[in-house]
Amino acid sequence: MRPAATATATAALRLRASFLSTPPPPPPAAAAAVSRFLPRHSTFLLPLRRLCSSAPAPPRRDAAAASGRSEASPVMDAQFESFRAQLDESSTLRDRIRAVVSEVESASRLASAALLLVHQPVPLADVLGKAKAQVEVINGLYSQLAEILKECPGQYYRYHGDWRSETQAVVSMLAFMHWLETGGLLMHAEAQEKLGLSSGEFGLDVEDYLTGLCFMSNDFPRYVVNRVTAGDYDCPRKVLTFLTDLHASFRMLNLRNDFLRKKFDGMKYDLRRVEEVYYDVKIRGLVPGESKQEAA
Repeated sequence: MRPAATATATAALRLRASFLSTPPPPPPAAAAAVSRFLPRHSTFLLPLRRLCSSAPAPPRRDAAAASGRSEASPVMDAQFESFRAQLDESSTLRDRIRAVVSEVESASRLASAALLLVHQPVPLADVLGKAKAQVEVINGLYSQLAEILKECPGQYYRYHGDWRSETQAVVSMLAFMHWLETGGLLMHAEAQEKLGLSSGEFGLDVEDYLTGLCFMSNDFPRYVVNRVTAGDYDCPRKVLTFLTDLHASFRMLNLRNDFLRKKFDGMKYDLRRVEEVYYDVKIRGLVPGESKQEAA
């Protein structure tokens, strides 16, 4: 071996021995997991340590951006504070409305329970007297609703859903009571008057009125059967004439495929059941008017 090569190899061995004898610096976080499974002084870790040590430092937060966020924060906080106040006020108002609507529902149930006696052999005046007593209570409750809505003018339809179903049930009850008394239809203006409402800020919604009329038709098939059982054979003719006219009037409306349209479609089944009762009475010759004509 040449002397120069031998000297070079000896110098390399001495440099390696001095490197192995010097303890390495602690590994960075990126090479910590790898150092658990490899030898502590392995030369394999050298490129990884150099790569991790040469990684760029995390960017510092811009002082201008921080100062801008601190300036914009009060404006944002003020906006959301205003939103919080509005939501709290709306929630309080809705709770007051729902408390009154709950009393309306309770009075409506009592009136409907009183009207159930119309299917029994009870004088009609007594039945209507009990129901009208609850109607007076409902009238006062709707006056309370009107006073509450005066605190938020122009937001009728925002809270309308809170009393919609209860109003539809009340209109159905009032329309049935009106028919029992007069044999005719309760008009929209008359329904508003009975509820103590006006056509101004707080009135009776037209769709609620029409839906209530559709609900009213559900009471007639049972009423007709019970009246025929009690010997009133002219009742099916009266009810059939009324429902036929009402159904024809509804067909003038351009109803979409919504809740009102579904209820209107159910009216034809009530009309068909009344027609069947009238047909059974007619073929047996029990209709009063036709019996007199045949006898003449």
